[in-house]
Amino acid sequence: MTDCQGEGAKSPMELYEKLTAKGDEVRVLKTAKAEKAEIDAAVQLLLKLKIDYKQMTGQDYKAGCPPSENSVAPNNGPAADGADDEDTVDPWNVSTNNAKGVDYDKLIVRFGSSKIDKELVDRIEKVSGQKSHRFLRRGIFFSHRDMNQVLDAYEKQKSFYLYTGRGPSSEAMHVGHLIPFIFTKWLQDVFDIPLVIQLTDDEKYLWKDLSLEDCHRFAVENAKDIIACGFDVNKTFIFSDLEYMGASPEFYRNVVKIQKHVTFNQVKGIFGFTDSDCIGKISFPAIQAAPSFSNSFPQIFKGRKDIQCLIPCAIDQDPYFRMTRDVAPRIGYPKPALLHSTFFPALQGAQTKMSASDANSSIFLTDTPKQIKNKVNKHAFSGGKDTVEEHRMYGGNPDVDVAFMYLTFFLEDDEQLEKIRQDYASGALLTGELKKLLIETLQPMIEQHQERRKQVTDETVKQFMTPRPLNFNF
Repeated sequence: MTDCQGEGAKSPMELYEKLTAKGDEVRVLKTAKAEKAEIDAAVQLLLKLKIDYKQMTGQDYKAGCPPSENSVAPNNGPAADGADDEDTVDPWNVSTNNAKGVDYDKLIVRFGSSKIDKELVDRIEKVSGQKSHRFLRRGIFFSHRDMNQVLDAYEKQKSFYLYTGRGPSSEAMHVGHLIPFIFTKWLQDVFDIPLVIQLTDDEKYLWKDLSLEDCHRFAVENAKDIIACGFDVNKTFIFSDLEYMGASPEFYRNVVKIQKHVTFNQVKGIFGFTDSDCIGKISFPAIQAAPSFSNSFPQIFKGRKDIQCLIPCAIDQDPYFRMTRDVAPRIGYPKPALLHSTFFPALQGAQTKMSASDANSSIFLTDTPKQIKNKVNKHAFSGGKDTVEEHRMYGGNPDVDVAFMYLTFFLEDDEQLEKIRQDYASGALLTGELKKLLIETLQPMIEQHQERRKQVTDETVKQFMTPRPLNFNF
């Protein structure tokens, strides 16, 4: 994505002038009582500019106090714990200076969502009649929007549907891509509800240096990995944007409705688009928003527009759905609810998420047992000490150790996980032994996935991706 820092400002004075103009714009919008969404978008852009100004000058912006000609922030290197730097989290970039990863509590405040607390986890258990998923118990899904409202309706026999997705940028998916699908399958099973899965091959064509044909081919290949997670073909519809939007007038009508109610100023504020971005990028958010509304799928919901949608996704996708939730009541639809997950860290550490474009940062679903072993042993960031003697004496830090982080995602037994944490922190468990535990967890898991994927034929994919009624009583 194009660098949008300061919207192209090259000097402190240029950035100061942009800030002043944006502040004036916000005041005009408030005085004119403009729509809340337009004001919020302008305010968000103003806040971004203020952050850029402080990074550039080392000083807070003050109206009427322009910077001096040589006002540039000193470069003292990254903060030791990342405390002084705001994490970067948007649909295309995730990074932090903190070895423990993104500060999710701060992110909840910044995004305006709600924390998934023990009370909500207990309520999900009660309503579903099932033990909560390990992702809920361990705070991997940590934030939500309107989940209590979904549960209220469900208790009154008002059902809902699930929507999640995948941006197919490569033929092979990595283990981090499985997280939303593992959890979504659990939700589908315990609540017995339909699911739509959007493959945004159009998005990848707009953002990546890929051909349309490759993007669509990646979508079909990724669909095979998604199907291998065990979804029920009678309750799941998987669709490619490049195929479905042209075949579904109802879906496209919703895209157009959303586009009409979101201004260019708003998408600039929400997504950081610049004047040099292609118009496809600017219009794409409406396409990702459209599956949030049930009448985008008339073959499933028979034209009903009042069935609420629940979206399990990583928190970096939230900007799309903040926009969607703002538009929904203005076009007569219920707001989608969301469940947000943390990021699956790269092997090199939690400062960034695992990437499909860097083979050494990722454990791929196509990796052999030997490749998995080599990648974990060679690249997984360790929270251990430099020598065995020091580690035995002082213990390791499981909060920054990637092998332990991965076990929190994939090891089912809570008591076993806690014992591993305690043993590693006390020094009883060495780094090599911890990595061995992870390898022994990942190898059979990925091997089993590969076996299930082999059973997914082209005909199976066609079944999942054909628009059709699903087993759904409403």
